[in-house]
Amino acid sequence: MIEVSLPMAEIESRATQLGLDLNLLDTITLPPGEDCGIPSDDEYEMCQEDTMEFEYGFGNIVVVDSLPVVFPEKFEKLERVIRKYFGQIGCIKEENGFWMPVNPETEKTLGYCFIEYNTPQEAELARERLNGYKLDRNHSFVVNFFDELDRFMKVPEEWAPLETKPYAPGVHLHQWLTDKKARDQFVIRAGSETEVSWNDPRLLRHEPVYHRNFWTESFVQWSPFGTYLATIHRQGAAVWGGAAGFNRLMHYAHPEVKLIDFSPGEKYLVTYSSHEPSNPRDTHRVLLNIFDVRTGKVMIDFKGSADEFATGGTGGVSGVSWPVFRWGGGKDDKYFAMIGKNVISVYETETFTLIDKKSLEVENVMDFSWSPTDPIIALFVPELGGGNQPARVSLVQIPGKDELRQKSLFSVSDCKMYWQSNGDYLAVKVDRYTKTKKSTFTGFELFRLKERNIPIEVLELENKNDKIIAFSWEPKCHRFAVIHGDGDSPRPDISFYSMGAAHNMGRVSKLATLKGKQANALYWSPFGRFIILAGLKGFNGQLEFYNVDNLETMATGEHFMATDIEWDPSGRYVATYVTSVHEMENGFNIWAFNGKLLYRIPRDHLYQFLWRPRPPSLLSAHKVEEIAKNLKKYAEKYESEDQDVSILLSEQDRENRKMLQKEWDGWNKRWRQMHEEEKMDRMILRDGYQSDVEQEEYEAKEVGVEELLEVSEEIIVPLE
Repeated sequence: MIEVSLPMAEIESRATQLGLDLNLLDTITLPPGEDCGIPSDDEYEMCQEDTMEFEYGFGNIVVVDSLPVVFPEKFEKLERVIRKYFGQIGCIKEENGFWMPVNPETEKTLGYCFIEYNTPQEAELARERLNGYKLDRNHSFVVNFFDELDRFMKVPEEWAPLETKPYAPGVHLHQWLTDKKARDQFVIRAGSETEVSWNDPRLLRHEPVYHRNFWTESFVQWSPFGTYLATIHRQGAAVWGGAAGFNRLMHYAHPEVKLIDFSPGEKYLVTYSSHEPSNPRDTHRVLLNIFDVRTGKVMIDFKGSADEFATGGTGGVSGVSWPVFRWGGGKDDKYFAMIGKNVISVYETETFTLIDKKSLEVENVMDFSWSPTDPIIALFVPELGGGNQPARVSLVQIPGKDELRQKSLFSVSDCKMYWQSNGDYLAVKVDRYTKTKKSTFTGFELFRLKERNIPIEVLELENKNDKIIAFSWEPKCHRFAVIHGDGDSPRPDISFYSMGAAHNMGRVSKLATLKGKQANALYWSPFGRFIILAGLKGFNGQLEFYNVDNLETMATGEHFMATDIEWDPSGRYVATYVTSVHEMENGFNIWAFNGKLLYRIPRDHLYQFLWRPRPPSLLSAHKVEEIAKNLKKYAEKYESEDQDVSILLSEQDRENRKMLQKEWDGWNKRWRQMHEEEKMDRMILRDGYQSDVEQEEYEAKEVGVEELLEVSEEIIVPLE
C-alpha cells in the first residue's frame, strides 16, 4: 500500500464544501498504481502517467445519500444496517472508515454518510452493486464517489448541448481470421522473448507476426476464442489484441497475481494471488478477483486464506486447486461454482450472487464438474460411515438444484469424471476394491444425458487386472479411446469404443483393440476421426497417427524427448515440442494430420507453445452440410493454389541450387587466380624448383596385386 498526502489547502477546501470532518482525512491510503508490469519501450511513459494520476484523489471513498433521518437513539441501529450492506462488498477501514454527519441543532442525521474502503476497486463495486438498492419502502441508496462531488458542484447554470464527436472505428479484434491463406497463429515463449507467428505449411516455415522481449513475467495465455492474449505482471494481468500488431486493450490490477483463467465465453477473467500477507492478522487480503474483460471492472472478489481454496480440483500453485471456479451454462458464462467443505457454491453472473442466496449442501462432496453445454453439475461423493453409505455420482440441474439422476457405487477406491464435448455423454471411471481389498479393478459408468431418464451402461475391460493409463472422448462424436495395461507391461493396449450406432442398437460396443503400443497419451483432432497415439516421457516421443474411421495407421514418427502435443484449431496440423523441462533438444515440429513432418524449428529455453484458438463457426448446420456435399468443387480452388505453391517451391529450390553453384564457381575462380599469383613465391621458397608441373610430366601406371583368399577341394563323382 502507498500512503500519500495531498496539499492541505486542497483537503480543507473539499472538506469545507462538503461539511466533512477533517479528522477523517488524516491519512488517505491508496493501492499501488495500475501499472501493466515491466515498463519497457513505449510503455514506460504511459505507466508513469497512470501511476501519477492514480495516486491523487479520494477514489476509495463513497458518499451514500438518501438515508433515513434519525434521532441519536436510532443512530447505532442505522449504522449497523449500513455497515452490513456495504461491509459485504469490501473491507471498511476500522478507524474513521465510517462517518455519518449530524445536525448540531436538531441532533438528527443529515441523510447521508461517508464510507472509506481499502481500495478504489471496492468503492467502485459498492457503487455498482448498491446504487439504487431499496433499503425500505421510502429509502433507496444513492451511492457516488467522493471525487465526483466536485463535478456535481461545478454544474453550469445554463444547459449546453454535448459536443458530438466524429465516429472512430474501434479495434478489429478478429483481424487474424481474415487471413487470405486461412492460416492459424501460434505463440511461443522462449527465454525472455515472446513471439506470435503464422503457421505457413505450404511454404514449410513459420512467418513471425509480432515479437517482444520481457512481454510477460511468467506466462502467456490465449482467451478461449483467441480474441485476447493475456500476460502476467507484478501489478496484475493485461490483455492484448487488435489488427495492427498487439495493442494493450485492458489491464487488471491485482498485485502479485500468480494464475489467471478466462470464462468459456471470454466475458470474465479470474485472477489469483497466493502470497501471504505481511500482517498475519490481515484476513481481508483479496486472493481472487473476477473482472469484466471488456471494462476491467471487478465484478466480485474473494478474501481470506489460500487454505480455503486448497480442496478438490486438478492442482495449482502452492497446493491451491486451479481453476478455483468452474464455469457452467455453456458459452454464455451464466454460472460459476466452487467447491468447499460439504458445499458447492453456485453463483449466477447476472447478479454475481449465490443462487437462492445459499450454497448447495452436499455432505463430504469430493469433486464436481459442469456439462460443457448445459447447466448440469455432475458431483461425486465417496463412501461414508465405513462403507455403510455407498459412494454416489449425481447429476444436478441448475438453477433449480433438482437431482436428475443418481448412481450408487460400492467399494470405491477412486473416481474420475469425463464429459463428452457436446454434453451428450458422461463417462465415470470407477476404481473398485476386490473382495480381499488388496487390489483394485476399473470399470466405467456411462451416462446418456440426451436420452429419456438418462440411462446408464456399465463397461468393464476384458482383463480386469488392466489399469487405465489414459481416457479420451472423440470431440463432437460418440467414440472414445482407452489406453490400458497390466501396469508392468511397457507396451499397453489401446481400445476404441462406440456409444452406439445403427448396427448395435445404440449400445456401447468395442470397435478395435491395438495390441502392444508404445503410447501413454491420446490426442484427438479437434474435429475427430484422427488421433495421435503418443508415447511421451519414458517412451521418448513415439508418435502414431491413426485413422479411427478406417481403423488403420497412417504414419509413425518420433520427436525425441517431446514433452507436449497440441493440434491446431483446424485439425489439419499438429505441433510436437520439447520445453525447457529438458536442457537439450528444445524446439517444436509441425506435422500434417496424416503424420508427414513439415518443418522443424529449434528454440533454446522454450517454455510455451500455444495455438491461437478460433471462435465457433458462424455457418449453420445446413451450410456445413452443403459444403461437405460440394467439397470437390470448393477443393478445386485450393488444389490450384497448392499447385502454384508447389511450382513456387520448385522454382525457389532451383534458384537456391543456382545460387550455390554460382558461389562455388566464384570461389573456385578466386582460388585459381590466387594460386597463379603466388606461383613465383612458391618457386623462391623451393630454391627455384617448379612444383606446379603439368600433368603430362607424370606417367600413371596400374599395378595389379593378386591375393589368395581361399583354397577348397571337392571330389566330383562322374555320372554313370
